[in-house]
Amino acid sequence: MRISTVTMFDQSVSSMNRQQGDFLKVGQQIASGRRVVNPSDDPQASSRAVGVSQAKAVTQQFADARVSARNSLAQAESVLNSAGDAITSAKTLLVQASSDTLSDVDRQSVASELRGIYETLIGQANATDGNGRYLFGGYQDDSPPFARTSGEGASGVEYVGDDSTREQRIDASRLMQVADNGKTIFQGVPSGAGYVARAEQASAGDISIGTQQGYVRNEGSVAFTSGPSRVDPEDAHFGKPFELEFGTDGDGDPVFSVSAIEEDGTRTAIITDEAYQSGKTVSFGGVSITLEGTPVDGDQLQLRPANHESANQDVFKSLKDAIDLLELDQEGTDENRAHFRNTINTVMRELDNNLDNVLTVRASMGARLNELDVVDAVSSNRMTNYEQTLSDLVDLDYNEAISEYSLRQVGLQAAQKAFVDVKGLSLFNFL
Repeated sequence: MRISTVTMFDQSVSSMNRQQGDFLKVGQQIASGRRVVNPSDDPQASSRAVGVSQAKAVTQQFADARVSARNSLAQAESVLNSAGDAITSAKTLLVQASSDTLSDVDRQSVASELRGIYETLIGQANATDGNGRYLFGGYQDDSPPFARTSGEGASGVEYVGDDSTREQRIDASRLMQVADNGKTIFQGVPSGAGYVARAEQASAGDISIGTQQGYVRNEGSVAFTSGPSRVDPEDAHFGKPFELEFGTDGDGDPVFSVSAIEEDGTRTAIITDEAYQSGKTVSFGGVSITLEGTPVDGDQLQLRPANHESANQDVFKSLKDAIDLLELDQEGTDENRAHFRNTINTVMRELDNNLDNVLTVRASMGARLNELDVVDAVSSNRMTNYEQTLSDLVDLDYNEAISEYSLRQVGLQAAQKAFVDVKGLSLFNFL
């Protein structure tokens, strides 16, 4: 077979181009540090690498979301820490104010300090995260969640935020609450809170127990000195509101009756016209309370579960009641002293419940912060696995690549030398 000069040149050039292509490919791998530079280098590994890269990107997005969630929870937890300190300070002031040795001026001074705490709590309830987003407004985080109100019997503050709780996905299978709404924090109590008694003087007369901020008639000097306390949670009436009403028997001696308030507003009699003794502890419906003083015919006393819809759960209302009480002039009568003691005892019990609620929410936030740390650790391990898998798929073995690089370089040089030798062949050299 005759081999033409053109054939020899074509084959030599093709061989050199092939060797140069292989040489450049190894050079690209060494320069990039990747074994798979183009999908065509290893289609299967390239396809798997795309999936792993996408999983890495999603995991990183969740990691960024956890940073945002951690910042929000940490700031909210810090605010609740301050709120808890403020409520504790208010309780301390009320203990001081309950002393009989204080004058009206002294009590007004305490009221002034309480008003400062009241304003502080409003500011904390309307705290922001530093970016203009309100922490306790739910999804309505572009405006203050608590607004000022006015009117007789009002707490001075109304929640106008969203009742929902803002949530954020921190992992593929975990949707976490990153901000509790202010209504559950500052106007709620824990589910395990006990009973709260309320007896206030009011000229308006009786008001239904269904009215949350309603007053009950108490024109005598009856005061509750101990309780209400839980004695029998298994009682059939436990958990219902109770109403005590005082009257007189045929001899004019004081008696009292107790009724349980049903959900439909009807009353179920538990005690009827039992003789009243000052300082005696009475039990009914699974609770007990100690009363002292002299009642007036028609006086009433209400006991409600702290988490009942008719009970006051608003920390701002509790503080405002205490401030209004301390700013009043005390005439020193038995009736006024009973009213003072009852209101102080009621407010202190309500503040105890509010503090427990704040601490419960704060503990929940702490638990969520701990969970974020756990999820971060799991995510870090997952990212390490992804990195290892991706490295196994596309990363370069430099020892093997350098050896291949040297081999391809020798091959290219051999092809070039062969071409030089072939193109120099000619019959004219032998003539």
